[in-house]
Amino acid sequence: MAGESINHAKQGIRERVWELLEREHVTEPGVRGYIPAFAGAGIAADLLAGTPDWEAARVIKAVPDRAQQPVRERALRDGKLVYMAVPRLAEDPPFYELDPGRLPVPPGEAASREGAAKAGRRVGPGQMRPVDLVVCGSVAVNRDGTRLGKGAGYSDLEMALLAEAGLIGPATVIVTTVHPLQVLDEPIPEAGHDFSVDLIVTTTDVIRCGLPRRPAGLDWDLLPASMIAAIPVLAARQEHSGR
Repeated sequence: MAGESINHAKQGIRERVWELLEREHVTEPGVRGYIPAFAGAGIAADLLAGTPDWEAARVIKAVPDRAQQPVRERALRDGKLVYMAVPRLAEDPPFYELDPGRLPVPPGEAASREGAAKAGRRVGPGQMRPVDLVVCGSVAVNRDGTRLGKGAGYSDLEMALLAEAGLIGPATVIVTTVHPLQVLDEPIPEAGHDFSVDLIVTTTDVIRCGLPRRPAGLDWDLLPASMIAAIPVLAARQEHSGR
């Protein structure tokens, strides 16, 4: 399937899932274009916290989406070091480091976007520790671990940056927390830069997926000039490399 066809098919699935979630009142109206903040996100966080993958993880990287805020809070309460991306990677360094032993505010506040900006230390990949577990948001995911984000590509970029820096690898567990209605029993088209998840955690179940698919690093040929210009860490790397 060609690139444009893949993008069109992905967007069709997103629209269908967004409509379903709104119709079933498990997310707030106006969810289109976003990672859904679903009903029961706290329950999913608790289920994730009961897995051996969570127990073994000391360093967690999480997306800044509101749907995963309960996971970030639970991680801080459980004494785990949390890295959270600056929304849209709009600043350089592009990650917040949240150290549970040094928080000036309660974990619930530090886990929010606004709280992380106040309580976190801004770091780049060169200042980060290897990541044991990645928590990503999804619009839809299937039982093979193929996921769809909101379509902006930020999660893919975050993963590629960390992979290139050697901070994630085959042993890193990738998790998504979603509502059961977001888990599809159908194929989801993939592009070469897409990554899969190892674990899907819903409000009712923990689903272990198939063979992992990981990014090797940044694929500059797939990055539009407008995105590079809007993301300082990419613009700086491009200038440094002379691309």
